[in-house]
Amino acid sequence: MKELTKRKWFVPGVGIVMLLLIIYLLDLVSFVFTPLVIIFTTLAAPIIVAGVLYYLMRPFVHFGSKYIPDRVAILLVYLLAAGVLTGFIFLIGPPLQQQFTKLAENLPQFIEGVQGWIKDVQSNGWVQRFQESGNVSTGELASKVGDYLSSSMESIGSNILTVITTITNIVVLLVTVPFILFYMLREGDKLPKRLLRFTPDKYESEGRKVLKDLDHALSSYIQGQLIVSLCVGTLLTIGYFILGLQYPLVLGLVATVTNVVPFIGPFIGTAPAVIVGLTESPVKGLLVLLVIVIVQQIDSNFFSPQVMGKKLDIHPLTVILILLVAANFGGLIGLILGVPAYAVGKTIVVNMYRFILIHRRARSEKQQI
Repeated sequence: MKELTKRKWFVPGVGIVMLLLIIYLLDLVSFVFTPLVIIFTTLAAPIIVAGVLYYLMRPFVHFGSKYIPDRVAILLVYLLAAGVLTGFIFLIGPPLQQQFTKLAENLPQFIEGVQGWIKDVQSNGWVQRFQESGNVSTGELASKVGDYLSSSMESIGSNILTVITTITNIVVLLVTVPFILFYMLREGDKLPKRLLRFTPDKYESEGRKVLKDLDHALSSYIQGQLIVSLCVGTLLTIGYFILGLQYPLVLGLVATVTNVVPFIGPFIGTAPAVIVGLTESPVKGLLVLLVIVIVQQIDSNFFSPQVMGKKLDIHPLTVILILLVAANFGGLIGLILGVPAYAVGKTIVVNMYRFILIHRRARSEKQQI
């Protein structure tokens, strides 16, 4: 028995078995955690939104607090944000609303255009040869695409209860987030010290480094991703205006929002612009695609390296795998939060591994002495 316990795989094996046993027991009493799940899902949205705004506003608050009290600096940053938002609404709001209304009115024509474009592609000789050689039946593809778009819009309009619930949640966020954000900006710097109270004194330096790395990873990702998304969306909107594409503000806004999702976001956000261009003319669609490629090259070679850099040190293949898993677990929310959650988890694991190695070296040095 003693020889068995000395084997390298014994301790990790026992740990895995105990972990699985704990998970099994927790699953048997899952009803006990139902209130905790409800509390978590209720508080998650406002805390996450406030956390994102916290990392965006914190540099301005820190700069202002050098010259004026913290509370005054926070209030001034609030006023600055409100002024920027108000200016955006007054300048961009009316034309954006007009384009969105026009898009909604012309949606049936747009669907017919997509169907016609697909039929033109199907009538191409190369496509027909491919269908004949590969036994691919795509005769009903255009109608299916049209039916899918129509049913999607109808479902959005019919789910009135869902729309009301969504509006209610947005109102609750708008009311609660400013208060949560105020205390985050005011007490955020004190949080690490409070957390370190629960760690032993000899591990305080290690705990401080872990919290610092976590803060750095989150701030780098949130600030960098939002800045890059705004730059890409602005350039695409300008390009759409130059080409005379319909609904440039709406399509630019879609590209800006979806660009927050790493890797696949740019493809999702720019696809509607290509489709709109193709419905106008094939040449317009190719020009839109050219603008998108140019902007993506500028992003890949200038924006992302300068703003994001290599601070997160995540391989592109890892990002793809994270997004696949996150999409299955959390849908759109999973796509947005998957990469930062991985960055946080990676930071914790790396620091824990480093901490274990340090203590193993210290023990071996004591044994040698």
